[in-house]
Amino acid sequence: MDTYHQLTSVKITTREAKRLTGIVRSSADRDRRCPTPSRPARRAPANALTAAEREQVLQLLNSAQFVDAAPAQIYAALLDQGVYVGSIATMYRLLREHEQVRDRRRQARHPARTRPELVADAPGQVYSWDITKLAGPVKGVYYDAYVMIDIYSRYIVGVRVHSRESGPLAESMMHEVFDAHGVPQVVHADRGTSMTSKPVADLLEDLNVTRSHSRPKTSNDNPYSEAWFKTLKYAPVFPARFASLADARAFMTDFVTWYNHAHRHSGIGLHTPADVHNGRHHQVRAGREDTLAAARAAHPERFGADRPLPRILDLPDQAWINRPDQQTQPELQAA
Repeated sequence: MDTYHQLTSVKITTREAKRLTGIVRSSADRDRRCPTPSRPARRAPANALTAAEREQVLQLLNSAQFVDAAPAQIYAALLDQGVYVGSIATMYRLLREHEQVRDRRRQARHPARTRPELVADAPGQVYSWDITKLAGPVKGVYYDAYVMIDIYSRYIVGVRVHSRESGPLAESMMHEVFDAHGVPQVVHADRGTSMTSKPVADLLEDLNVTRSHSRPKTSNDNPYSEAWFKTLKYAPVFPARFASLADARAFMTDFVTWYNHAHRHSGIGLHTPADVHNGRHHQVRAGREDTLAAARAAHPERFGADRPLPRILDLPDQAWINRPDQQTQPELQAA
């Protein structure tokens, strides 16, 4: 470093000094400003404020009159009063030295939202619901599809299509769902206006159902509903637009019937949601085991591991939203 400074002191350019010594200019400049026995600390400028003047300016900045004002405002106000104590830059420098340079406005403080952690090991325990938009016959016209799903069986327990979104309509759907499929322990949803509406809240409270909500702007907190909406809208039969509200209702009824009773879901051992929801999956599994056992007996050379069924046909013991043990949650398989 001393060689670098010696070269620059005899009018060698900093670029050439860098090439000769391998020291970058920023490092050399930083070293030049650091005091050493051979280079004592730089003396204060002759025009610097004295300690007493600095204290006077700081007290003025923190006075009741100016404590909430910016230095530029204080500077102008003092000039209008015929007073000059220092420049705007000097005021900022003093405030910075005392760690007082910050936004003095009241800041919005959002409380930390609780991470929803829900587990279901049987149907009828946890329902998840949401609302999605269906495009109507012309641009700007949409219908609202209310969909409620059992997270363990993936069974669609309720679907309604209306021309608008509202809490009373959501409450009406829940009444019908609970009458048909029973009252769950938990109902989970995001924080939409219908989901947090008073009619829905009152209904769930009257039935002693725990209300659970996603954290703001966290779609992963409602994965089952979001995954199902993707399954719906990426289906080859899903139309670009619906001709009418009746058309949308008919389509949703047919699609949900197919999904519940014919779609073999990869997340529940390739069973249909209806089989799992109604407890028929045990008989289905037994039939699959018998079929594979017969095939194994006929051609043992075509089978590997001695398992009754491949792992893909295993029904998970639990379904969850944010596993409670906070281990890394595997991605939920597509609906």
